[in-house]
Amino acid sequence: MVYFLGRDCEVYLTTETTTGAHVTTGTTDAMTTTSGGLFFAGLLAEGTGSIAVADITGVDLSIGAVDEDITYFGFRSVTKAEIKKETTISLTHKKSDSAWDAVWDGGRYGVSGTSFTANSLTEPTALTGYRIHVVLKGGTEVFTVPNACIQSHSTSINADGTSEETLEFMSYVSPNVGNVEYVTATDPTEL
Repeated sequence: MVYFLGRDCEVYLTTETTTGAHVTTGTTDAMTTTSGGLFFAGLLAEGTGSIAVADITGVDLSIGAVDEDITYFGFRSVTKAEIKKETTISLTHKKSDSAWDAVWDGGRYGVSGTSFTANSLTEPTALTGYRIHVVLKGGTEVFTVPNACIQSHSTSINADGTSEETLEFMSYVSPNVGNVEYVTATDPTEL
């Protein structure tokens, strides 16, 4: 697990399709540069060419694996088999509007065109989900998580009236670390 302060990195969100979207208070529209809300650039856009997530206070990045114990009748040893790898990234920012609530309510599995994919009962494909680019200050290293879906959303309220909210993304596709944003489309055989 790695935790970055908001001042140490910038976070860019893209979709897994070539079109982007701008989410504000329950609605989506074409990619614009107006203030507020969440901006999702299209997949082929460089992350730094789009708009960074505003007011990030923290980024929590975790990489883990799911193991399964295998035992055979008549043997005393236990074998561990790795089933899948998992990457989780939590973004925390100062709450300023209800755009993150809108994404949690209707866009957990991605944005299609300029609207949320509404079918939560359909199987995800290589064209669904989000791609998160965490760029360290100075642009020396970029951690890219492809084909992520939103796993949880929470809001914290403090006594002084300030509140923060967190979106947690999760992906089973291997992340990419490099000097630039990884914008190559996901191979369907990787899913």
